[in-house]
Amino acid sequence: MNSVIGYSKSEGRATDQLDPKHNILIIGGGPSGLTAAYQCGKKNMNAVCLEADSILGGISRTVEYKGFRFDVGGHRFFSKIPAVNDFWYEILGDDFLTRARLSRIYYNGCFFHYPLQPKNALSGLGPVKSVMIVLSYLKAKIFPQRPEDSFDKWVSNRFGKYLYTIFFKTYTEKVWGIPCDQIGAEWAAQRIKGLSLWSAIVNSLFKPKKVIKSLINEFQYPRFGPGQMYETMGKKAEALGSVIHLNHRVEKIHHDGNSVTGVTVYDSVRGKRKHLSGSDVISSMPLTELVLNLDPPAPEDVQTSARSLRFRGLLTVNLLIDHPQELPDTWIYIHDSAVYAGRVQFFANWSPYMVPDKNKSSAGLEFFCWEDDRLWNMSDEDIIALAKDEIAKLELVDRNKVTDAFVIRMPKSYPVYDGEYKKHVAVLKNYLEKFINLQLCGRYGLFKYNNMDHSILTAMYAVENLRGTNYDVWSVNADDEYHEETDRAS
Repeated sequence: MNSVIGYSKSEGRATDQLDPKHNILIIGGGPSGLTAAYQCGKKNMNAVCLEADSILGGISRTVEYKGFRFDVGGHRFFSKIPAVNDFWYEILGDDFLTRARLSRIYYNGCFFHYPLQPKNALSGLGPVKSVMIVLSYLKAKIFPQRPEDSFDKWVSNRFGKYLYTIFFKTYTEKVWGIPCDQIGAEWAAQRIKGLSLWSAIVNSLFKPKKVIKSLINEFQYPRFGPGQMYETMGKKAEALGSVIHLNHRVEKIHHDGNSVTGVTVYDSVRGKRKHLSGSDVISSMPLTELVLNLDPPAPEDVQTSARSLRFRGLLTVNLLIDHPQELPDTWIYIHDSAVYAGRVQFFANWSPYMVPDKNKSSAGLEFFCWEDDRLWNMSDEDIIALAKDEIAKLELVDRNKVTDAFVIRMPKSYPVYDGEYKKHVAVLKNYLEKFINLQLCGRYGLFKYNNMDHSILTAMYAVENLRGTNYDVWSVNADDEYHEETDRAS
């Protein structure tokens, strides 16, 4: 398996040739780390980006296999931030396609459009359940649950308890592996902000002036998948003078109590460790790993908070299919507790260039796991057999047309918003603020379930902060909370 573009693994400029007064170490080569490397190059700031994997893009990578291209999860390019939209077009230009969105929910043997379409919902649920949904919604509006401190309360207050139970509970608990009453309301507020049963109905009947992100009908997408965006960004960052090292895992972050002085990295290709010094560090590595890899170690209470934060892993089974794409969906949410898969992607519908010809198709089944659970540790052969059984059970693909398959495991994909996470993040944030030359960014680096545009904006802010501004990267969270001066970060 190869990345979508043949990315250079050259060492680039040697670190000791850089001006030590302006030597920025960037940890991580995902969307935020690469954005930081590119922005540093544009602003003539010397930067070295260190990526542990052999492929750029992090969870937003695209993997090529036998002429087929597969994403790790679905990645729509849609943002209300002009600076980020301009940035994406600056990288890809005409290779940035506009795609129609169709996503549906599979529940009780039926398909339901998402966003909600009243006629479709009525025919699928029947008049009795539809009336119960409306009555439950009206009850929630009159008697909302307080305090609104968990996912189940947040959703029930906006959709009614009955619709929450049908369409939200099963899928959400698949994703997170914990009951919905143990998931913080912040996750719902970040991911489906502005959406309710009423807004979904209004959106289906009229064309509102204000776009709700969860309800968009089209989005931008790179011709060859999101990996094309980030591998191209890496190439352009290098052309601007930034250095990118693949297969370089940061093992230690050295500090003197007030500043980060350098890092120890392991070069997995050469089997060697080396020390790199830097005047500043931008970190997009998991916040937990950053803290636990500090040298000297962080205080014990800080380490305890770091160990208390959890990430959910993502396992994808990618199927090569000797048959044209039949279903029109970009992806389908599986709200069926009888199967383990949580979502299915149909990549030919994201872009026709994701398959080698129009007579072929592909599918990616997503399984959400803990890194020590049975699913995560199943052999590739067993998890592929399970995926084939489930996609046949769901009647989405004829298993006899599946010609090949492979598995991708992405650890630490989603930061878990349990009932305790906020206090632990606060402990880590408070401790790390004392390092005057350390900037955090990205989903992993901030332990925030950010979209790509959120992550990119935090990286833009981090670079600007090294130039003397004072952006609060932690405030980049939901659309209405962005700073108004985003154009300055472009």
